[in-house]
Amino acid sequence: MQPKELKTIELEHLAIGGGVPVRTTPLPLEFPGMHYMDDEEVEAAVRVLKSRSLFRYYGIDLQREVDAFENEFAEFIGVKHALAVSSGSGALQTALSALGVGPGQEVIVPAYMWVAVIAAVVNLGAIPVLADIDESFTLNPTGVERRLTPRTKGIIAVHMSGAPANVPALLEIARKRELFFLEDCAQCAGGSIRGKKVGGFGDMGIFSFQMNKNMSSGEGGCVVTNDTRLYQRAVAAHDNGYARDETGRAIYDNLDLCLWGRGVRLDEVRGAILRVQLRKLSKIIAHMRRSKYRIRRALEEFPQVQLRHIVDPDGDTGAFLIITLGSGDEAKRISQALRAEGIATSPQGVTNVVMTDWGLHIYSNIVSLVNQTSTDGRGFPWNLAENRDSKLQYGKGTCPVADSLFERSILFAIPSCLSERDEDEIIHAFRKVFAH
Repeated sequence: MQPKELKTIELEHLAIGGGVPVRTTPLPLEFPGMHYMDDEEVEAAVRVLKSRSLFRYYGIDLQREVDAFENEFAEFIGVKHALAVSSGSGALQTALSALGVGPGQEVIVPAYMWVAVIAAVVNLGAIPVLADIDESFTLNPTGVERRLTPRTKGIIAVHMSGAPANVPALLEIARKRELFFLEDCAQCAGGSIRGKKVGGFGDMGIFSFQMNKNMSSGEGGCVVTNDTRLYQRAVAAHDNGYARDETGRAIYDNLDLCLWGRGVRLDEVRGAILRVQLRKLSKIIAHMRRSKYRIRRALEEFPQVQLRHIVDPDGDTGAFLIITLGSGDEAKRISQALRAEGIATSPQGVTNVVMTDWGLHIYSNIVSLVNQTSTDGRGFPWNLAENRDSKLQYGKGTCPVADSLFERSILFAIPSCLSERDEDEIIHAFRKVFAH
């Protein structure tokens, strides 16, 4: 920024102090895939509805949209198998069931994730173990090593807020200790590390296609893997408890593939919509990355701002921007001043939020975890004899690096439809606030 431009901005009064705000209309809502929905998705859904065949396995005039989506998504990620399910939560439960997670086991999860990660572990009777994060806002490999015990079954690496975790280092730990490695790519569909798509590194990967995600059918999910046995077990877990052969018939003579089903199959309408969204995903990501990195470059002017470390900038989907300040009070002041300048969405959207207020993404905000509650009212799974050696606490202070980062950081959603004017105004607001 030129000195003359800086001087001009310094003369502007902050909106929070009675000055004129930079923006007077809300920013677009975050929902990336939704901004790209048009007649293609409508036509795809209508085609299935006209067939009167909404169930994936049989119908009056079966369109096989879910089958086609699974093949196309597997090719996109670069894996052998993809299994579409009805939600990201269903994908987590399906994958962990396939991996054999249960009582007496511990599963390492990051301090920054979505509550569904914890819920999937707990619902299977295993114990979640929190590990700290680093400036990438994903698992710190050193923090993971500190949490390993003889009961550790696996690691869930969550590619949070649009950018990949440090998979090479985490995968090395998992392989050395013979642990499963599950990638949660719910917020990072289309992300990559050194040109390889996330979801294809570990034993399994999961995706979400909920409203907030890079590609969406409103709700939906997917499990991916290169391991045929794990795929067959996932098929059993997501359906009625039994894997299927090439003809679609249930397999009853292999007890390893006879599980208990969860009934989280994806329907044909959403399968058809997702096929369209997948074709648009690269364009959606390109728009978010362009907007995010233009704003990031502007923020590099300010020494008081620490920008989130990105493991591979070329593989960042661009869906979120995170900045870290010197203190929690400073983060709150900056956030409030930016909101006064119009850097906010309508009330149903969430952007420009100090991360301690980021709901159930923050481990210490998850009341059921902190208090170790249970659906049976008797302490499951915490009180199981198999879990008696897993004595863990989950309150604030469990992950001190994460606690500090959450208090000092502000998260901004980057919509997939920002115009150059929107970007200009966001940058102007940042410069105006930091100039004061």
